[in-house]
Amino acid sequence: MRAVQTREQPQAVLPRRHILDLNDFTREEIETVFRTTDGMKEILTRQIKKVPTLRGKTVLTLFYEASTRTRVSFEQAGKILGADVINLTTSTSSVVKGESLVDTGRTLQAVRADVIVIRHASAGAPYLLAQHLQCSVVNAGDGAHAHPTQALLDLYTIREKLGRIEGLKVAIVGDILYSRVARSNLWGLSTMGARVVLCGPPPLLPAGFPPPADAVVAGGPALPPVTVETDVDRALDGADVVMALRIQHERMKGGLLPSMTEYARRYQVTEERMARAKPGALVLHPGPMNEGVEISPDVAHGTQSVIQEQVTNGVAVRMALLYLLCAREA
Repeated sequence: MRAVQTREQPQAVLPRRHILDLNDFTREEIETVFRTTDGMKEILTRQIKKVPTLRGKTVLTLFYEASTRTRVSFEQAGKILGADVINLTTSTSSVVKGESLVDTGRTLQAVRADVIVIRHASAGAPYLLAQHLQCSVVNAGDGAHAHPTQALLDLYTIREKLGRIEGLKVAIVGDILYSRVARSNLWGLSTMGARVVLCGPPPLLPAGFPPPADAVVAGGPALPPVTVETDVDRALDGADVVMALRIQHERMKGGLLPSMTEYARRYQVTEERMARAKPGALVLHPGPMNEGVEISPDVAHGTQSVIQEQVTNGVAVRMALLYLLCAREA
């Protein structure tokens, strides 16, 4: 396989077959993804955005839920690197005939898929697939559990814009309870040394949050250290980065919020509230945005917003991950 030249090392690999979440990523692994992404961004600046690096490899996207940014960016990432990319729509597959997830995965592996990128409404679905397959599995979002590639592109964007992650205050505001983005970012940001503040109305915070410092699950910490606020003004005070999250209506049980109008009044990220953050603080959003609810239009499209940069970086980060996973087999 032709190596991708990065700024600090000519070739790198991750010591893992799958990308399922960031809770077991080391700082060194995240830095490896960053260095590789730097090289991928250089490819995206070329007039002809195409290299043969993954020629002969097959990337298959298996999405059980709707997606725009994640699916398109994985497809573009694979094609830019020269891989064959196959998009499977479950509504037109044997899934509608009752085929199980594991059997679907085995079928796709049998047609020589090297990487399967899966999005599923059920938490843990990518883990189940990874237990039964030899090819690499990438979690593109599983229920309200995890979205590791989104978190990695968020981390990369922060580092690219501010030069570091260590020591930054990052406020994540919105629907924390149902947000897979918040959970994966919490792990990644903490691993990289940021101080994370989660903010939302009490019904949208996990029960018993934050957990006791000595709480453990399966031999490891339940969650990294985190500050929880229900007052958005306090949460944004002195923040270096503010990430707004949309309300996850598709996962939410009814009756948790009085109204969207009331939610917007109390928790919308506005210019007035951003004035409490540090000068030059970044505004992020994983998308899709509901402007006028969790974020005001002037903030979403203002000078502090790096939301479009997140989308561009998403392609580069996913290029890096596909390359690193496939480099294991080279």
